[in-house]
Amino acid sequence: MSIDIEKGRRIYFVSDSHLGVPDYSKSRVREKHLIRWLDQVKHDAAAIFLLGDIFDFWFEYSRAVPKGFVRIQGKIAEITDAGIPVHYFTGNHDMWVFDYFSKELGVVMHREPIEMEISGSSFFIGHGDGLGDGDKGYKILKAFFSCYLCQRLFAFLHPSVGLRLATFLSKRSRAANEKNDEVYKGSDKEWLEGYCRDQLRKKKTDFFVFGHRHLPLDVEIGPGSRYLNTGDWVKHFSYAEFDGQSLALRYFDTKHPGAL
Repeated sequence: MSIDIEKGRRIYFVSDSHLGVPDYSKSRVREKHLIRWLDQVKHDAAAIFLLGDIFDFWFEYSRAVPKGFVRIQGKIAEITDAGIPVHYFTGNHDMWVFDYFSKELGVVMHREPIEMEISGSSFFIGHGDGLGDGDKGYKILKAFFSCYLCQRLFAFLHPSVGLRLATFLSKRSRAANEKNDEVYKGSDKEWLEGYCRDQLRKKKTDFFVFGHRHLPLDVEIGPGSRYLNTGDWVKHFSYAEFDGQSLALRYFDTKHPGAL
């Protein structure tokens, strides 16, 4: 997979808005910020990458989806209808997205990290959960929730019960409790950074771009190779921007949303 960016166009990466928590009003404020950001970047976007956990929970029944979030869905559909590719990566909170987004919103779905070339630069892109060493408990849990049988069993619950249960559980997440005071732990303890360094030993890659960490990071991991984490839209309102040559972290000004 490859993308060639025309002069003046850009690729944007964003993740972890966790829409739905901690409550309706705070989630709605973040949703409106994200929509305003999309409205601004669509004018020069060659493609937009949504790197997972855009929703704090998502499950698709055959004839029902979670209530709400129609504004952000409509904006994504507007962007894809205009011919701008939108890539959606499932995260650990929205891994139960099936085919609704691809059919209704026109996005390209990804369930695993991908390698791609963008204007001659090599990228490794994904949400970031379950990668690298450690966190074995979560990896077991992810395998359980990714199991087709488990998904079908959950689908037997009436939506009023299943979605209520899922909403209750999501309120225990770090996003819901606003525990986003994480700091950089150092290269020996940042497991996603360690994963990138391991991958770099196997294959030269210019840029590794992930979400999940909820902390904006831009780390040089080797000569000509960098790891960027897009942070979140709970506290930092950060994203990454690639202009065909350089990749940089940016911050959306929520106080003056007309300015990037």
